[in-house]
Amino acid sequence: MTHEEILKGLYDETLLGNAPLVLELTNAGLAAGLGPESILFDALIPSLEEVGARFERGDFFVPEMLIAGKAMAGALEVLRPLLALTGAETVGKFLMGTVKGDVHDIGKNLVNIMLEGAGFTVYDLGVNVPPEKFVEQVAEHQPDIVGFSAFLTTTMPMFKANINAIDKAGLRDKVIVMVGGAPVTQEYATAVGADGYAADASTAVRLAKELIKQKRNLVTA
Repeated sequence: MTHEEILKGLYDETLLGNAPLVLELTNAGLAAGLGPESILFDALIPSLEEVGARFERGDFFVPEMLIAGKAMAGALEVLRPLLALTGAETVGKFLMGTVKGDVHDIGKNLVNIMLEGAGFTVYDLGVNVPPEKFVEQVAEHQPDIVGFSAFLTTTMPMFKANINAIDKAGLRDKVIVMVGGAPVTQEYATAVGADGYAADASTAVRLAKELIKQKRNLVTA
């Protein structure tokens, strides 16, 4: 197979969520001399962007996004150490967790996969994460963005508790705050002082890129 055929195969099979074939083609591409950046930026990321576009149009639904994301996650396991060796630049660092009192993680995990696929370095703190843990990890990893996920209306007030804790630690102006989850609305996100809200994984990735760009432009202005 030519390099072009391998890249096209990776694009098509990621779109279909064919994890075994995506992994096979990733290894075949590396063996044929394709660089890990080329596999990621010329095939996998464009495919996942198309998945996101189809989701937004209503042509794809959550199951299709999940299987495409999982197919890509398998390839990323192989590519991640190689990308680290080449010093490939990431889009940004994203710290993510489900808030204290909440153990739902399907939505969070999907967002994580999509973010990784888009070139972010993701630090996932898991579920039931207390404010002090978020503060500790923001200080340690210095992410561009911290994301809070809540699936229950009863745990949504933790958004404000987390933001207050980060503010008290003197870190609020150093990090962008994004929130999301089934019961969350833009109005609620604005009320608690978050910088961004996304209703789905595809929007979350696009918004994360926009917010980082805006922040970096402000710094350089």
